[in-house]
Amino acid sequence: MDRLTNTIRPYAWGSTTAIAELLGVEPTGEPQAEMWMGAHPGAPSRTARGPLDKVIDEDPGHELGRAAVAKFGPRLPFLLKLLAAGAPLSLQVHPDLEQAREGYEDEESRGIPVDAPNRNYKDANHKPELICALTEFDGLCGFRDPVEAADLLAGLGVDSLKPYVDLLHAKPQEAALREVLTAVLTADPEEMAATVTEVTEAAGRLGGAYAPYAGIAHHYPGDPGVIAAMLLNHVRLQPGEALFLGAGVPHAYLDGLGVEIMANSDNVLRCGLTPKHVDVPELLRIVRFEATDPGVLRPEASPDGEEVYDTPIDEFRLSRFVLPEGSAAAHDLTAATPQILLCVAGAVRVGGAVGAGGTEELAPGQSVFVPAGEKTELSGVGTVFRATVMA
Repeated sequence: MDRLTNTIRPYAWGSTTAIAELLGVEPTGEPQAEMWMGAHPGAPSRTARGPLDKVIDEDPGHELGRAAVAKFGPRLPFLLKLLAAGAPLSLQVHPDLEQAREGYEDEESRGIPVDAPNRNYKDANHKPELICALTEFDGLCGFRDPVEAADLLAGLGVDSLKPYVDLLHAKPQEAALREVLTAVLTADPEEMAATVTEVTEAAGRLGGAYAPYAGIAHHYPGDPGVIAAMLLNHVRLQPGEALFLGAGVPHAYLDGLGVEIMANSDNVLRCGLTPKHVDVPELLRIVRFEATDPGVLRPEASPDGEEVYDTPIDEFRLSRFVLPEGSAAAHDLTAATPQILLCVAGAVRVGGAVGAGGTEELAPGQSVFVPAGEKTELSGVGTVFRATVMA
């Protein structure tokens, strides 16, 4: 078992206080957006044996287990994060596995450097993800029904939105959503900026259902993503609730602290709310133009006290243990797959038999990597998230 030292990413949208408060340290005054736990080469966790990606490279069969290596290859197939949004993230979608492979091969064949700002596919993997709220957490997830989106836009009383409202009423669902998103992203930039300014003023004045979009516009004045965001469902998660984001589903996180887990990929197609590259034709190829229910997930409890967030993919499995005061029993977490355990509340012990050598004490924000097959027990008082795979 390896205690992890993890990198905190200072992206501009990050909260200046949330991660520091969880860790029990003084804020730096700078944004702290994500704390990465895993073996992603961009910021691998560090252990006493070296960077976690190098540790796994030296003996993947031992660290990951034979079944996981056979199914996913010789690398940790997931990345676990603490995510702290103090401002909206970019509106984005992720490709499915086939699209990612095709896109990666195409950009490789055209010689586009992997770090080029116009590069869409950094790898050949898909990027399904799950976000579980630790605080109240606001986000956008999936398209609204076109009629509902039309009513929301119409309620602003902005004349330049009327063509979009008419399209949303007149066309079948897929065509309506596709045509309106295309029109928004390809509109004349000056005309769109003027429309967004009017929308911002109206949303701020009306409040209520429009308040989230007024907040988005405050951070991204004139950005067409403000209009695109109004086509999506607004979701407010309570602590312990989660969202699963599959391929092609447009989404954005707006505010709050959560535990995020994803397949080990960096492939993002952006729709707006960003100064970064937006590849409209490729984006339109990837987006699934269908109205969806956001599908808020709540954990399903098992008899041993593990609460599992059920998702339809195998690269990761996220669960949690809530250990109450006065509970003397230890939970046996021994598994044939690799694990990362993250404490988010209280004080817990992880190791072999409780009281034996090698036990690690974890406080909020601290984590360990457990190689496949290692005897592992969990005890104490607090809340621990468990990340592993379905192999």
